[in-house]
Amino acid sequence: MKQSLTPTQNLGSHYNRTDQLHDQSIVISDKLISLAGSFEKKEHSWFITSHVPTDLTIQVQEITFNVHKYPLIAKCGYIAQLEFQPSISNFGYDLKLENLPGGSETFEVILKFCYGLPADLSPNNIAPLRCASEFLEMTEELEAGNLISKTEAFLTLLVLSSWKDTITVLKSCETLSPWAENLQIVRKCCDSIAWKASRENIPRDTDCNEQWWFHEVATFRIDHFMRVISAMKAKSTRPEFIGKCIMHYAKTWLPGMDMEFEGLRGYGIGRNDLQFSIMSTRKEGGGYGLSKEQKAIIENLLSVLPPQPEAVPCKFLLQMLKMAMMYSASPALISELEKRVGMMLEDATVNDLLIPSYNSADPGKLVNSPGHTIHDIDVVQRIVEYFLMHEHQQQEKTSRINVSKLLDSYLAEIAGDPNLSTTKFQVLADLLPENARTCDDGLYRAIDTYLKTHPSLPEHERRRLCRMMNCDKLSLDACTHAAQNDRLPMKTIVQVLFSEQVKMRKAMQEKELAPSGNNSEQEENHSSTDAEIKSLKAELENVKARMAELQSDYSELQKEYEKIKKQQKNVSRWSLGWSKIKKSFHTKVEGNETGESHPCRFSKRRSSMS
Repeated sequence: MKQSLTPTQNLGSHYNRTDQLHDQSIVISDKLISLAGSFEKKEHSWFITSHVPTDLTIQVQEITFNVHKYPLIAKCGYIAQLEFQPSISNFGYDLKLENLPGGSETFEVILKFCYGLPADLSPNNIAPLRCASEFLEMTEELEAGNLISKTEAFLTLLVLSSWKDTITVLKSCETLSPWAENLQIVRKCCDSIAWKASRENIPRDTDCNEQWWFHEVATFRIDHFMRVISAMKAKSTRPEFIGKCIMHYAKTWLPGMDMEFEGLRGYGIGRNDLQFSIMSTRKEGGGYGLSKEQKAIIENLLSVLPPQPEAVPCKFLLQMLKMAMMYSASPALISELEKRVGMMLEDATVNDLLIPSYNSADPGKLVNSPGHTIHDIDVVQRIVEYFLMHEHQQQEKTSRINVSKLLDSYLAEIAGDPNLSTTKFQVLADLLPENARTCDDGLYRAIDTYLKTHPSLPEHERRRLCRMMNCDKLSLDACTHAAQNDRLPMKTIVQVLFSEQVKMRKAMQEKELAPSGNNSEQEENHSSTDAEIKSLKAELENVKARMAELQSDYSELQKEYEKIKKQQKNVSRWSLGWSKIKKSFHTKVEGNETGESHPCRFSKRRSSMS
């Protein structure tokens, strides 16, 4: 005789919905009902409270379950096929379940189900129960409404209903490989998340918002996150939404992502902090394990970045480039990232381009040996070259001005590095064509900073650097500063003074030839205009006087140089004459000493002298 067992406790709203979906109840025999009681835990063992003695001991992980054999054989095909070994300690049998998905906690719920006791199904345990029921072969052939069908129905209903529950199920699958993959639980969860994201892009639930969703997705393991992103791409989700997910995930899992290097002014502090952060994470993770994990995260995130320019900002790309170089990521991915940054270079800032020089042999460690620059100049050079290539392909030159200002500001930052060579500085400054700069004030500031940092630079090196600068493109303020700058070569100062004179004369002419407006406005501004003209004239006279002084100094230096040159010639002639006299003297002495043996030579020399 069989009868229907009605649970005495509520199994949860989801469980009830699942039962309603199948419209069936758990059917067990009278013998099983007589065995059903409750579970009690004593230390590391579970006991079923029943008047019938237990005859089976099952060990799962460190927990031992003392149960009856019949309820398990009736619903678990895997256990029914086993040959039980008689127990040594009692009159029953011993069984050890190894590699059971979900472990002892999941098996406890399965035992309750087999005994007909209330078993709560929830988003946290539904995936382990589904995998464990598959492991134990709890199929419909053994009994209608067995645990496989129950969990599958509940999982389908749960996955399609709620964002939070779907995310919870997917997170619970991280410890269930490969069962969760083989049973398509991971795929269903990822497809469900991607489907919701493609429809709404952000959840509409009252207790959900965009920030919550990004935060939850950022807690996934990297392989599951990659599956979610791939599914979102397949559902044609907006690139901006995918980009936000990737950015939030990167900031969650990559320490130092937001750390900025403020040039040489604040670089030392940032460098020490960053190295300390990396070394501390290595110690916490045990050696280089965490570094390898973060390297894998970086490479995976770079491989799924949407190709659209609007997906992620240039700042994030440069942050990822710094992290990729810090952890020595794949050179192909780094090269592709540099190309993407080059396409968006006009949106970057100077601090974004300040990429430290990392030691490729020791990931995360900064290069601190003499002769190496603090910043990685070669990376920026390649990025600018990619920008020029992209600009040539697009045949657009509107962004050149912004990039030229950015590059000049970057040069001014790195010019304070004492290890920066003149050649590398000049190569970087000459990357942009001459017409890209409408004003050379930024370039002048960079050159002046470099000369200040390298006071022992030879004169020909100074002239070579200053030739990169077009004095005609300097503003009046820059010309005034350069005219009084002792670090510049004399020839450059003369050119600056001449350019300054031309600019002041032009400004005066524009003031005098400016079209007259209303009479009232002209009368109001007449006095101020006269004052400005007088001021400009006074400055022009000062410039003329300064230029005359410089020309006079230059002439005196030329005369002094010619005088020194003549003296050197006279000294060289005198030394040449002295050497001849000395030589003849030595010859004469030798003749005196050997006169007896060579009388003919001596008489011949005397006759010639006379």
